[in-house]
Amino acid sequence: MNIEEFRNYCIAKKGVTESFPFDENTLVFKVMGKMFALANIEGFGSMNLKCEPDKAVELREQFHAVEPGYHMSKKHWNTVTVNADASDRLVFEWIDDSYTLVVKSLTKKLQAELAEL
Repeated sequence: MNIEEFRNYCIAKKGVTESFPFDENTLVFKVMGKMFALANIEGFGSMNLKCEPDKAVELREQFHAVEPGYHMSKKHWNTVTVNADASDRLVFEWIDDSYTLVVKSLTKKLQAELAEL
């Protein structure tokens, strides 16, 4: 996976925006204003994805590519190294999981707005 494939996959999701709120290298994807994925575009080698805490631990035990979230809550975020021992298909599934987890945490009002997009 490269940065273009990552970006295209994330930005195609309903209600998603992209921005550089931290610096000029950290690309952040949000759904209805809440972050679900981010990556450094300079030398793209990993991404941070939100994850259900128990599953996060499971994935870290199962894959060398998955570590506690770098500069994030270690309980709720994983850093996933691309092109390692997790296939692109799996990484895309984890992006989906991150997106879904954030959507479920949105207020009912924001969920309704998202449904109407």
